[in-house]
Parts: sequence; structure tokens; C-alpha cells
Amino acid sequence: MTNKQHIIDRFVSYVKIDTQSDPKSNTTPSTEKQWVLARKLAEELREMGMSEVNIDENAYVMATLPANVAHNVPVIGFISHFDTSPDFCGTNVNPQIIEDYDGEDIILNKEKNIILSPEYFEDLSQYKGQTIITTDGTTLLGADDKAGITEIMTAMQYLLDNPDIPHGKIRVCFTPDEEIGKGAHKFDVEKFGAEWAYTMDGSQIGELEYENFNAAQAIVKVQGKSVHPGYAKDKMINSIYIAQDFINSLPRIETPELTEGRQGFFHLSSIKGDVEETELEYIIRDHDKEHFDARKAMMLDLKEEICRQYQRDCISIEINEQYSNMREKIEPVMHIVEIAEEAMKAVNVEPIKKPIRGGTDGAQLSYMGLPCPNIFAGGHNFHGKYEYIPVESMQKAAEVIVKIAELTSKRYQ
Repeated sequence: MTNKQHIIDRFVSYVKIDTQSDPKSNTTPSTEKQWVLARKLAEELREMGMSEVNIDENAYVMATLPANVAHNVPVIGFISHFDTSPDFCGTNVNPQIIEDYDGEDIILNKEKNIILSPEYFEDLSQYKGQTIITTDGTTLLGADDKAGITEIMTAMQYLLDNPDIPHGKIRVCFTPDEEIGKGAHKFDVEKFGAEWAYTMDGSQIGELEYENFNAAQAIVKVQGKSVHPGYAKDKMINSIYIAQDFINSLPRIETPELTEGRQGFFHLSSIKGDVEETELEYIIRDHDKEHFDARKAMMLDLKEEICRQYQRDCISIEINEQYSNMREKIEPVMHIVEIAEEAMKAVNVEPIKKPIRGGTDGAQLSYMGLPCPNIFAGGHNFHGKYEYIPVESMQKAAEVIVKIAELTSKRYQ
């Protein structure tokens, strides 16, 4: 259906634009350079013939593909983000294209001996014979989520070029700052005007996700008392030791490296301090709402227990809610997942329904009134130098978008 070279050219043109977001910024978008791709996308949407193309003051790009059928069809949407992760270098991305992948090691950077190997990254083996796009070993690739943008743009172009395919009104939106958890913060759901939507932001081909972690951040501050070590007897209180007690009192097996599937965890992501004060940053994750609430309560109870042990108010905890499991909002409208599943099967993609061990803009949007499951974009090993994507997966994702549009129209005839 979709031309492979056109997809490659489009994708490469996007990933070469540095759009890393900045978690320390208070602006939207968080980095000025995100505007470059936002404006490019708005211009491309106009050139291909999309209607109602708009880019707002926060760089959210929206556009419309008008319906080509007379009967009433719910307005649906497709969403991707154009920022890339601040976790790894995103400047001077130089993608490598491997045609007819032979199933062996891929040398990303000979000089630095950086190798993408199927022995370590086992998923790579399933793409033997396909066209793989990788990094050059010095940056991330940006398939998260410029692959999603490529697929939406490709699908819209295909529908414009093939007006015989029936579809209702379709809205698309490209957003900033998803990688720092702010992609949905200034999303105008009312302006978007869709009954439901899909984020094209999953990983391997076939993924179809409608449940994710409940998430919170916990800032734990431990107060000590600094005294000259030579005269510290019965006077010094070392906050680092108290922090160590706190860390060791949480269940060690409930950490990211020891959990999978729907298992939740406590993740100590940062620690800094000295005798006087130590600060711990945690993220708390669980798919089950009751278990999630129990994790937050466990941290607060532990704070009280340690304060009693030291006979002083030595710990404070600030818990900030981040996002919730979208399953609660999707289950009442499961037909939107069923349509996506049917679309995948229609283009010979086997659906893989599994919980997201993370978050997605779709989760926040679902709680903002826009039910929004997540569909594969096709990439692997996001946020690092081993990131790669098979071109054929992007082709299939574009086909799924087109088929969802067609099936939705037919469902409401």
C-alpha cells in the first residue's frame, strides 16, 4: 500500500531535526528547537491538502481530513509527539539504513565498537530480510515518536490520494513535550473535537495497549544534624544513614529490574545529600489502583516508623500524582479497541494486547475526556544508541490507520 522509499525519506527528514525536550524548562514547548519540526509538519499538512491546519502558541499542530461519506460517523483522531527524550543525545542524528537485514550483528559505530546484536537484543532476529533503520551509535534515533508522525502523515496522504476508501472526519495532532510527561497538559480536547483517538506511540509491530501504570513521584527529604566529627558523640545525626534505613526498608524485590507485566515497583531514581540533608527521588508505579494506593501509604507509614525510631521528625515526603491507568476510561468504550484489533488483523498484523509498563499521552487524554488507546509505531530500544526501527513496521502502522478509518465508517453505516 505505502511506498517504502517515501516512508524512509519522510522519517529520515524528521529524525534529523533535533527536538529534545527539557524537563527543567517551564515553557511550552520546553525547547525552542521543537518549533522547527512543528512548523515543518504544519506546512506539509497544508501542502498535502489537509483542512483546518493550525499550530497554536504552544506548538500543538492540528489538522482535519474531512469525511467523504454522507452518513454520520464519529470523529476519530490520531496523535503522535515530535519531541525526543532528554535521556540521550539527540543532536546530529545520522540514521543508517540496512537493506535486506541478514540477521547478523549490525555495526553501528566501528570506531567506538558499538554493535547492535541479535544475541543481546533478541527482537532484532524477527526482522531478518527487512529494511532496518538504526543510529550511528552516537545518538538516539527518534523513532519515539517520529515514526508515529511518519505513519500518520503517510496514512493521511494515502487517504487523500484514494478517495474511494470511505471514512468519516479524521483529526490529527502532533504534540510537544511528551517525553517529559507534559504532552497532554495543554492539549485542547474540545478544539480537537474527536469522540476517540489513538496515539501511535507503541513499540514493536502489533502492540495494542489500553492499560498503563498508575504513577506518582515521591520526594523524600531526610534531615540530619552536622557537627564536627571529632566532637560528634551523641550530637551528630547523619541524614545519609537515615536515608539508607528508608531505602533498605522498602521491598528490594519490588524494583524495576526485578518486576515485569503488571507487577508494580518503587524506583529510586536519584539520591543526593550530605550529613545535614539527603534527598531521595522515587517514582511509584502499579497497574492496580488499590496496590498503587497501598504503595503510597507504605512510604508514609515508613516515614512515621523511622521518625519514631530516631525520636525526631527527621523525614518529610511529598507525593505528586502523575497519571492514572487509562483502562478505567477505555473499558466502557471497548469498541474502539475492537476496531483497532480488527484493523490489524485485516492487514495481517497479529495484535499484541499487553499493559504498558510506563505512561502515555493517551492515559492523560483519556482522563481529559478523549479515550485514547495506544498503537504500535514499530521502534525498539527507545531513548538510546541501540534504537532501531524496521521500515516494514512503519508501513504496516500506516495501513492500520487507514483500515481503522475505513472500518469506523462502515461500522456506522
